Amino acid sequence: MIQKSLLGLLIAASCVPAMAADWSTTELQYQIGNLKQQPFGPDADDKSTTSIYTLQHASGWKYGDNFFFIDYSDWKDSQRRRDWYGEGYFNFSLGKISGRDLSLGPVKDIGLVMGINAGGDSKVRKYLPGVQLALDVPGAAFFNTLITAYIDDSTGVAGGGAPKESNSWMLDTAWAFPFSAGSHDFSLEGHIEYIGSRENEFGDKVKAHVLAQPQLRYDLGKTLFNDPQRLFVGIEYQYWHNKYGGSVTESAVQGLAVWRF
Repeated sequence: MIQKSLLGLLIAASCVPAMAADWSTTELQYQIGNLKQQPFGPDADDKSTTSIYTLQHASGWKYGDNFFFIDYSDWKDSQRRRDWYGEGYFNFSLGKISGRDLSLGPVKDIGLVMGINAGGDSKVRKYLPGVQLALDVPGAAFFNTLITAYIDDSTGVAGGGAPKESNSWMLDTAWAFPFSAGSHDFSLEGHIEYIGSRENEFGDKVKAHVLAQPQLRYDLGKTLFNDPQRLFVGIEYQYWHNKYGGSVTESAVQGLAVWRF
């Protein structure tokens, strides 16, 4: 069911922009770094060299915008492991729908959002209804803040997955700041999220976490092939306090390569 729900989400996200896209961007990303893949138990601080392959898409249409990504992770601890995780968000712009200028101070627009998060082996599924604030920040290509519920619809231990959890809420801010140094183009982009504490099905506390994933990108395609906004290299820094709601904090730098089409 989780796989079908996420697949349906991505099909919908892809079909709407295809029919009436104002803009559309799709990326293949590759990251490599040493990450803590077992944040619970005696091996919580052990790190594994992890490769992450990501398909990411963003698009805008007549009544709003869409965003999704799917991560496929490949690492080795006591054995070779692979898993996937994805998120998708539909934002319906109240300004576009009403045809009115809803800007107020730094807020350019307000949207109603429906999100879904889903995992493979964990069999996790979360629904995230809420609002999105599009903010006018100098120098930013975009600067958006999401405030949503965090509603659990996972299968739980009985279904062979991670423990079910009580509901909570999320605050997430995503941004992109392009800049240049001489003839070289860069971008500082990423997001930071906070998800509130909750309880799992055994009554154990799942701690609130903070996850920040800023990327520094260099436009290598422009330099090598005179083809800007196509091929990027750089780094991603991941800071994850209370990873997966446990007591482990992740702090890791990963190499990054991006192909945009």
